[in-house]
Amino acid sequence: MNKYQILVIDDEKNIRRSMELVLKSEGYSVISAESGEAAMKLIQKEQPDAIFLDVMLPKKDGLSILREIKATHSDIDIIMISGHATLGMAVDATKAGAYDFLEKPLQKEKILLILNHLFENKRIKDRYHRLKMEVRDEYQIMGISPGIEQLKEQLHKVASTDSKVLIQGESGTGKELAAWAIHEWSERRTQPFIKMNCAAIPEELTESELFGYEKGAFTGANETRDGKFSQADMGTLFLDEIADMSLNVQTKVLRVLQDGNFERVGGKETLSVDVRVVAATNKNLEDLVSEGKFRDDLFYRLNVLPINIPPLRERKEDILILIDHFITRYCTKNNRKPVEITDTALQKLQAYLWPGNIRELQNMVERLVIMTSGNSITEKELPHYFFESQKVVSTGDLESLTLKAFRENTDREYIKSTLQQCQGNVSEAARILGVERTNLHKKMKSLGIDR
Repeated sequence: MNKYQILVIDDEKNIRRSMELVLKSEGYSVISAESGEAAMKLIQKEQPDAIFLDVMLPKKDGLSILREIKATHSDIDIIMISGHATLGMAVDATKAGAYDFLEKPLQKEKILLILNHLFENKRIKDRYHRLKMEVRDEYQIMGISPGIEQLKEQLHKVASTDSKVLIQGESGTGKELAAWAIHEWSERRTQPFIKMNCAAIPEELTESELFGYEKGAFTGANETRDGKFSQADMGTLFLDEIADMSLNVQTKVLRVLQDGNFERVGGKETLSVDVRVVAATNKNLEDLVSEGKFRDDLFYRLNVLPINIPPLRERKEDILILIDHFITRYCTKNNRKPVEITDTALQKLQAYLWPGNIRELQNMVERLVIMTSGNSITEKELPHYFFESQKVVSTGDLESLTLKAFRENTDREYIKSTLQQCQGNVSEAARILGVERTNLHKKMKSLGIDR
């Protein structure tokens, strides 16, 4: 039996009967009404999935009933039917919210075809809605620490504007989550959110990724393609790792930020877009500007609304909340019963510095959920480095380190521990760390790490 219920509203008994026979033969559940008044009572009681509504009804015409139904049940799709249809009538019905318009005499093939299209669209919309809810859950900013509460307040404030935003913070702190929050809390929320990792794309391809290209612009350009700016038109473009963008591309991005105009690679036509740009980096852009590695005019253009995300070591209160959230997520994802975590294991996790921030914590919880055979995660399941004293640093130790030395120390320890987890596989470690393999090699060399 088809799970969908159809309501037929027509004052002709033969029409209602023939529609019922056609629809029931295909497994639909069918109810009917001979007037708008009777139909409204049925709708309140039955909540049909779709309606066939005759234009010519006694007392109140079909277009009036259409508007009345849409005012209270906007999610119900309505197909208008008429034996005396005009173009103007069809236009009025469409403007009032009708899904489609059919002329009498009704043909079985057309009836079933339009319902197939209608419910396929409904299934796609429902799936999109579920995926969007899953994305919202995954991109939720979680925590109760003062730093996170302040961050949420800042994000709400900047979201209400249309200005450029520069998000800064260490790797793994959740810069993409902050960018997504700005988009979701803004007037552009119904428009595209497009993201691009500037460090993940070779320099020679960055321009075509951002601006698109014309057919024949270079070898392999077999068709005209839109770039990220075109895809994000009327929405938000998130440029992650903006510090890794070459100076040549920075110049062209600056022009788009100034007037919204650009040309595709190999093209002559000037295109215009309305895009809000949110950029992010884990590097100090002011230092790069002074070193001549980043354009100062682009920095000032991006740094209209600066946002700084605190590292996880500065928000210890949030660790337990995040652990509980990730345990629930990965138990559900891996179809296993919920697991608990012992107090001793929690103490170790809270004492750890988390140089890789939330990304490291998330990966650790996923690993623990998958590898723990029992119903409880204990300290025995934790990697050995959680018990090494140099990883659990006291406040006094922190005060004796310069910020640069502390960052180098935490980066070194996190990279080393990740390489140990991956048995020296640099490519796998780079994936977990969220960086390019070549960048990881450079970082390892600067920190004196041997694979």
